[in-house]
Amino acid sequence: MPSCFSALLPRAKSTRRQEEKPASPSREEKLPSSLARSAHSSCGQCTAWSSDLLPSYTAQDLKSSASSPSTPLPMSSLSHSLAHHIHNELQNLSPTLRDLSLKMWDLHEPAFTEHKTHDLFVDFFRGLDKEGWKITPHANGLETAWRAEFVHHSKGSMKAKDGKIPTVGFQSELDSLPGIGHACGHNLIAIGGVGAALSVASALVKYDVTGRVVLLGTPAEEGGGGKVIMLEDGAYDGMDACLMIHPCPEEMIGPLLAVVPITVSFTGATAHAGGFPEQGINAQDAAILSYNNISLLRQQLPTTARVHGILIADPDWAPNVIPGKSKMVWNVRSTTRSELDVVKAKVLKCFQAAALATGCKIDIEEGRAYDDVRNSQRLTDDYVQFMKEEFEIEYARKPVAVSTDFGNISYHLPSVHPMYKIPIDDPKTQGNHTVGFTSASRTPAAHEATLKATEGIAVLGARVLAEGEYRELLWKEWKEWKKGTEEEE
Repeated sequence: MPSCFSALLPRAKSTRRQEEKPASPSREEKLPSSLARSAHSSCGQCTAWSSDLLPSYTAQDLKSSASSPSTPLPMSSLSHSLAHHIHNELQNLSPTLRDLSLKMWDLHEPAFTEHKTHDLFVDFFRGLDKEGWKITPHANGLETAWRAEFVHHSKGSMKAKDGKIPTVGFQSELDSLPGIGHACGHNLIAIGGVGAALSVASALVKYDVTGRVVLLGTPAEEGGGGKVIMLEDGAYDGMDACLMIHPCPEEMIGPLLAVVPITVSFTGATAHAGGFPEQGINAQDAAILSYNNISLLRQQLPTTARVHGILIADPDWAPNVIPGKSKMVWNVRSTTRSELDVVKAKVLKCFQAAALATGCKIDIEEGRAYDDVRNSQRLTDDYVQFMKEEFEIEYARKPVAVSTDFGNISYHLPSVHPMYKIPIDDPKTQGNHTVGFTSASRTPAAHEATLKATEGIAVLGARVLAEGEYRELLWKEWKEWKKGTEEEE
């Protein structure tokens, strides 16, 4: 009987399929009353996950980095051994990971306020310093970011001529959503990163493989672009690949949308609405005109574009006063960052036209743009095959109408962002960014699903470190894709 960790080779189906194991320790999955409310109206860049996908993606859009499915490269015997060790190590780590997940779930701190969550993980890795882990708190100039790093040098290997050590990166997202806690399952993403990093590091030591493992604790995915800031500060430099997982109502892997947040402020002049309306310049009218302009613009937008926004009521507004100021917040999304620029230019004209028509002054502030996620074709193929053969879990390859700051990472180096299923009561009404998903993200069943998805990226990460030919193919294919995107732009 072949090993259950034959991974990416054709073989008999594994017997380790969808096993239901109790998580340890178990805790009551009760949503605190403070979180028992509907989704916050301004919940960052990632909308509720949906299988109702954008209709105009072509077959080419579904291809990630390579222009065609990657040519299979059989796993080495060393990678098989690493994979077997990773599986056993994750089972041993399960109670520890479960405890971290529930503690983080209880903290549920929104973007850039993840101070206690930061300390939770920093203290955890400080306890592993004797095992070779180095923890950097407040990393890359962000108060709530951290970096954990592990390096193992093989006793018998010679250093590379350029001094470079094979390096794999994993992600632990830290922030929650205002008002509804971990409704996007970042507590599960966080322990997925921890589990992958620890199990791969342990495997390197066990089999004396040279490599570096980097785990980044990244704040503010839901708004603020923590990964973008860390990327610009060099956090991802030197990585050969970066991998992360994300929970949702179904198994999916494919491109995600690019997005840019835009805040628009109009300034007019107040006046008595009944006595002297002609003296006023109505900033509320400018906002309403903007909304209507964009509503009409949608008729001419590609079906792959999404534009959605809100008008923020001013506390000084009164029905007998012409509003002298107004504010709107918008998200503009499209399939690629190049197409996003085209759509954004049209949207900006809608705001400018409203200001011109009403006589208002206008101030437009663009937030950090999130690039579309473009998964490495090879990492995608190998992850999908691993999950099917090890657990009989099928991943649908399709685009998803959401956005994440991990997209910017995928434009920087070979990356993969699979979305795995956690059990929820009603997938149609309790997807990401709902109270139902908050409750689901702390269940034992969600924990077990996370362990399986974690194993998938950990095995791939170990292979990146152990096989030079695999790394070379990853980069060759990624560079070919990147060159194509630059030519399009």
